[in-house]
Amino acid sequence: MIQWGFIGCGIVTEKKSGPAFNKVEGSKVVAVMRRDAAKAEDYARRHGIDTWYSNATDLINDPNVNAVYVATPPSTHAEYAIAAMRAGKPVYVEKPMAASYEECQEMVRISEETGVPCFVAYYRRTLPYFLRVKQLIDDGMLGDISTVQIRFAIPPYGTDLSRDTLPWRVKREIAGAGYFYDLASHQFDLLDFLFDPIVEVNGFATNRGGLYDVEDTVGATFKFENGIVGSGSWSFVAPQDTRADSIELVGSKGKLTFSTFMFSNIEMETPEGVVAFSEKNPDNIQHYLIQSIVEYLQGMGGEVVSTAITAARTNWVMDKILQGG
Repeated sequence: MIQWGFIGCGIVTEKKSGPAFNKVEGSKVVAVMRRDAAKAEDYARRHGIDTWYSNATDLINDPNVNAVYVATPPSTHAEYAIAAMRAGKPVYVEKPMAASYEECQEMVRISEETGVPCFVAYYRRTLPYFLRVKQLIDDGMLGDISTVQIRFAIPPYGTDLSRDTLPWRVKREIAGAGYFYDLASHQFDLLDFLFDPIVEVNGFATNRGGLYDVEDTVGATFKFENGIVGSGSWSFVAPQDTRADSIELVGSKGKLTFSTFMFSNIEMETPEGVVAFSEKNPDNIQHYLIQSIVEYLQGMGGEVVSTAITAARTNWVMDKILQGG
């Protein structure tokens, strides 16, 4: 039985991830930790978990915990993941993997040094929607793919409009960067999954809205190991009710368009016409990735498609973009 301890039990664990740890066969949540003891106790009570802590070290050292889920903001991912691995406990870390590529490298090093696996919550690699995209590519439906284009734009969140209510995701000391780190990480990890790793990248990042101190507008160009080239633009200060969420792949036989967050229909356009595909997500969106991790840890075979090594590549790409290439 894989007996999980959660370090951090905020909103992401309420629906996206938390319930799946108990739904997967051979997996159970036995302890949770949050620095606010009252909130840790409340979470444990509501979810039927016997043990709660307000100190991460106590949870990591709990003999009933044999695997750790780190669901804190990025600034503490490396600290807690490394502590868990040094204690001999496999770790599953929320994305982005850490607050910088350098921290990711240290996490990879410790995993290799200890022999303890580290996985990262890039669950889109396991969702039927994106597996359909990968199947269309791998089956040659687009022919030879030449370009990738990402377009993403959202208006500011309500909490962005006052310096008194700014969320941690736009505080560099906690998040590592801004919304680009939080959201574009999914897109770049997905492209890493669909194609070869990105080996060249240049970018520009600026702040146009002045709502907070980190970037709110980003542009980038990049090249994959297999020669495909790409570009992207991100705005987190778009006009109200204005949104863009698309990735477009152009190949010698057609064009494929899909989204990262909206899960709009996948559309494949060829000279014969347009074909649309749709897929259903699991109730808890991280379920399939968590299931694959549990099965791997139980020695049931198979592979986990989101590891410290693959996830670190995404941090490298994002850091290069924010640093200007």
